[in-house]
Amino acid sequence: MAGTTEKDDKPLFGRPWIFIRGVPAMKFLPPEGPPEVAFAGRSNVGKSSLINALVGHKGLARTSNTPGRTQELNYFVPEGYSGEAGDLPPMALVDMPGYGYAQAPKEHVDAWTKLVFDYLRGRSTLKRVYLLIDSRHGIKKNDEEVMTLLDKAAVSYQVVLTKTDKIKEAGVPRLIAETTEKIRKRPAAYPGIIATSSEKNEGLDELRRAIGDTVEIANI
Repeated sequence: MAGTTEKDDKPLFGRPWIFIRGVPAMKFLPPEGPPEVAFAGRSNVGKSSLINALVGHKGLARTSNTPGRTQELNYFVPEGYSGEAGDLPPMALVDMPGYGYAQAPKEHVDAWTKLVFDYLRGRSTLKRVYLLIDSRHGIKKNDEEVMTLLDKAAVSYQVVLTKTDKIKEAGVPRLIAETTEKIRKRPAAYPGIIATSSEKNEGLDELRRAIGDTVEIANI
């Protein structure tokens, strides 16, 4: 069944999740093991809020109104696994530093950018990136640059629209259609746009199913 583990029959998102590690540089990455799915997006796109809503834990990923607060790759796994050989979690969620925040000191921006891009290019256990796009703004130049990087690195990614509660309901289908057309010819873009609202808990089940299917395929 999609989204289940070998350890028990609880769905991936039906058990508590925990933070295990913040990674400020590639040398601090955990050993490659279970499949990873990462959340990428512009600063203040709502990554942490979405992760918290996804796992039903308001305080798991740190949220802030200050763009650029997440400066590391933050790793989360389902609770109850020792990390020893044979007892690894079925997957890990990775909250990536936001990109596109120009007001931070340049050396910080450069360090975050290098970390993000090195991770995207070089992590064999990374099975999919969920690329978050703010519904109020649509795809920006920074997003297109990241898509191009993912296309060149052949890293599968799926677009997730965030904060759909902030735009008119009638505008959501149109935005989905526009976004679908923009990514149609991109080789690494996974088909299907997922529209979400962390505040209204909309689209979360669809996203959970998508992640569960990705992990199930990776574990076959």
